[in-house]
Parts: sequence; structure tokens; C-alpha cells
Amino acid sequence: MAVQPVVEAAPERRRWLSILAKAQPNEVMAAWDGLTARPEYRALRSPEIGMVLVRGRMGGTGDAFNLGEMTVTRAAVRLESGETGIGYVAGRDRKHAEIAAAVDAMMQSADLRPAVEGAVIAKLARTQDERRDTAARKAAATKVDFFTMVRTRSPG
Repeated sequence: MAVQPVVEAAPERRRWLSILAKAQPNEVMAAWDGLTARPEYRALRSPEIGMVLVRGRMGGTGDAFNLGEMTVTRAAVRLESGETGIGYVAGRDRKHAEIAAAVDAMMQSADLRPAVEGAVIAKLARTQDERRDTAARKAAATKVDFFTMVRTRSPG
């Protein structure tokens, strides 16, 4: 049995797959519903729920260790025009994984990409940036600056 080589996704595809995976399911559904043209697709792999092992490193530089497992849902679809998309999302939301796969396939189509980039990917990325900025502002509001005061003793 021949082993197929691993094909690394292009950086831009990694970016939009990351955005789709990190988005909240309701945000993905709203962006999907906002699309005016949604092509027909068929499932190559119906959404299925499984587990993945999560690995961690102390401080980002230490030896890797098994942190635990997490639930993921994956799906694969093919558009009528032939583009194939995949979707992997944390949790158990089958529709989220299916829509992520459909959007991935649409982003690979030269005809569909401009509309999907603006209506779905850019919208989800802005929402995630806003969420990150809000969290950073909340964290900054609780920041405490400590300083050391040097005392000198008078001789005596």
C-alpha cells in the first residue's frame, strides 16, 4: 500500500480555514445565510464527531507532553464545479463543520472567491479581531504595575 505524500496547504488557505474553525457557529451560520449565491454541493464525508489528542509545551519551548483530548467535528464536500473543501471545528457542531467545508471549497473557485472572501471570511475575521481586542482591553484594565522602591538608610 503506497503512502500518499502530505500536501501542505497554501498560507492563504490555512488562514481562511483557521478563521472558519475559530468562528462561533452562530457567526458562521449568519455569514452563510448572508451569501446571495450558494452553489449546490454533495458530502464526500458527512460531518462526523471524533477526538484528537492535544499536545502542549511548558512556556512554548519545553518538551511536548500530552495535555488531553478534545472533541472535533470534520466534514468534506465537493461543489458541482469540482472544488473540494474540508472543515474541522472544535466541538460537536455538524452544521458548522459542513458549512466550513463548503466555504473552503467556494474559496478555491476563482468565480466564487471574491464574494465569499468579503461576505464570509473578512466578516468573520473582523468579528474575531474585535473579540480579541475586547479581551485585551479587559485584561489591560486589570493590569497592575509593580515597582520597587529603594530605601536608603541614614547612617546613625
